[in-house]
Amino acid sequence: MTSQSPDTKISLEAPIRAPSAVPIDDAVLPFEVSSLDLRGRLTRLGPALDDVLNKHAYPPAVGKLLGEAMVLTTLLGSSLKFDGRFILQTQTDGPVSFLIVDFQAPDRLRAYARFDATRLEDGLDSGALLGHGHLAMTVDQGPDMSRYQGMVALEGGSLEDAAHEYFLRSEQIPTRVRLAVGEEWRGGEEGPKHRWRAGGMLLQFLPKAPERARQADLHPGDAPEGVVTHIVAEDDAWIEGQSLIATVEDVELIDPDLSGERLLYRLFHERGVRVFPPLPLRAQCSCSRDAVSSMLESFAAKDRADMVKDGRVIVTCEFCSSVYEFTPQEAGVE
Repeated sequence: MTSQSPDTKISLEAPIRAPSAVPIDDAVLPFEVSSLDLRGRLTRLGPALDDVLNKHAYPPAVGKLLGEAMVLTTLLGSSLKFDGRFILQTQTDGPVSFLIVDFQAPDRLRAYARFDATRLEDGLDSGALLGHGHLAMTVDQGPDMSRYQGMVALEGGSLEDAAHEYFLRSEQIPTRVRLAVGEEWRGGEEGPKHRWRAGGMLLQFLPKAPERARQADLHPGDAPEGVVTHIVAEDDAWIEGQSLIATVEDVELIDPDLSGERLLYRLFHERGVRVFPPLPLRAQCSCSRDAVSSMLESFAAKDRADMVKDGRVIVTCEFCSSVYEFTPQEAGVE
């Protein structure tokens, strides 16, 4: 049931074992259901999510939305086969006008949200918080390589909806995503303790015969009346896969006492599921005093001079809230 990688050729005599009962937080668990030509990843976030959200004391609704974005980013970014970056970013007209999650392979994660507190109302779902705008997903392969970016419109739907639209239009891979974020309170000697938890699952249909994964053409929008819509019957295996992932409850994705392996076994035990070694995650910003100093050098001399307040230049990292102080001379102010 365990192998080195989803891309490794596995012997039919691979060992079979019971699913582990030990939950693992801050990790991505790759898996496959070969009998249905399905591959996927399961993400669980705990302390790393706390680390990111507590640095900014986000309102609960904003923290939940940013947590969903972090889960989606790890589900997608953890598939990188090189030491690059996967960046998810939204720009919208909603109360949460800007989200960015930066995943640096193989395991570093940071995130930030910009919001208008005066527009936050009780009961707003993720679609209402985002509003209308766009979501961009960028793969940065390094300074000597070109970037790849895919974009999808946000029209009042959730991040799950946007992910499905992205894969339909950009990747053309049959894909389903589930995201969940919650707050947990647990008692202790010092009173109730609050912590964030998040989880998500990505499932893709990747048959060896490409014609089995064909999807209907996108609606042209301006086709003459009476044109027959292109219809492609979905493969039975993918229909079953979609039905199974649709049964996953939010509480199952974030349950601290339910291991990822047991959750996958619940879903796919009749078909047989193979899991691979978990990929650890950690919250870590890439900012540093040297990096900030280099950034200041990129500004014009007049702009650097305008940054001086009370005899100092102070720069605060939006991601991790670290504060860097420079004298005017250190900041290159003449």
